[in-house]
Amino acid sequence: MLADGHPVVRCGLRRMIEGTHDLVVGAETGNGHAALELLRSRAWGLAVLDLWIPGRSGLELIKLIKAELPRLPILVFSAQSEEHYALRAIRAGASGYLAKDADPETILSAMRSIASGGVHFTQEVAALLSIDPSRRADAPPHTLLTDREYGIFDRIVRGHALTEIADDLSLSIKTISTHKSHILDKLNLHGHVDLVRYAIEHKLLDPTLE
Repeated sequence: MLADGHPVVRCGLRRMIEGTHDLVVGAETGNGHAALELLRSRAWGLAVLDLWIPGRSGLELIKLIKAELPRLPILVFSAQSEEHYALRAIRAGASGYLAKDADPETILSAMRSIASGGVHFTQEVAALLSIDPSRRADAPPHTLLTDREYGIFDRIVRGHALTEIADDLSLSIKTISTHKSHILDKLNLHGHVDLVRYAIEHKLLDPTLE
């Protein structure tokens, strides 16, 4: 089951999979709520998820899926930086994490490995796993944000309006504003400009993602 907010990406993955003899796309969607319903509807061998998908945050979606379907293998296929999201996705329950610039052979190999009960991480992700920064005594404040807080923080510093974030995550603007306040408190910052400056100083903004 493919869940990605970009139709072009889903089309590319589907065509890639259709060229194999051992993999098939049973369903696809561009919405997190629909993805969860699809996964509940029948048995699946693999779920391929983007992290930024309308309806639900990808990390929260992973947690919901694993709570209901603990045996379902999940591959995260995302444009979001491995350095900033891979550890969170793995802790949430993903069995693998691939950036969207991976080559077709690597993508298919990851799908096969995870569907057969294995895991798939790049060398960079494996290195991150061995030095999980959130466990260090001197961990930077952003590593201590919850998954939802980090997702909102990431969207804010990339220029997304609070109303846009609320619509994307199916939350009220009041809830998003409350999360923003908590983020500012945890990072010991005072406003939007400070958030952007913090993201730049900690190299959390990857221009290739825009």
